[in-house]
Amino acid sequence: MAIIKLNVNGRTHTVDVDPATPLLYVLADDLDFKAPKFGCGLGQCGACTVIVKGRAVRSCITPVNTVAGADITTLEGLGTIEKPHPLQQAFIDEQAVQCGFCVNGVIMTAKAFLDANPKANEKQIQQAMSNVLCRCHVHQRMMAAIRKYAKGVTA
Repeated sequence: MAIIKLNVNGRTHTVDVDPATPLLYVLADDLDFKAPKFGCGLGQCGACTVIVKGRAVRSCITPVNTVAGADITTLEGLGTIEKPHPLQQAFIDEQAVQCGFCVNGVIMTAKAFLDANPKANEKQIQQAMSNVLCRCHVHQRMMAAIRKYAKGVTA
């Protein structure tokens, strides 16, 4: 066990955990964040994605000690129900969520990618999103929401 400080959504948290514990478990079990989801446990589906130092990271395969002190953002840290982040609002406007299981991974991956590549073209966006899996097949609406947000980023 080790004392580890995490900066999540602008707040500092101290946890006493095994340093090899996946970040997802610490976020969900110790800090009570609900957005990152356990999907595959292998870093392949994207449901657990968070943003660490501006990059989309699969929290189910990231040992917590590797992100100690880094800025971590979960979906809860983007916006609120009263004032959603523009990407969240685009998902609402486009009705881009069905079951909602993958939406955390989709939004967090899209945000990290578009923040780093604000002038990305359609093919680049599709490539960046290709490794986030959706069980409900609402990809077209999600891509419409991401394109809507991307236009606002470059405007």
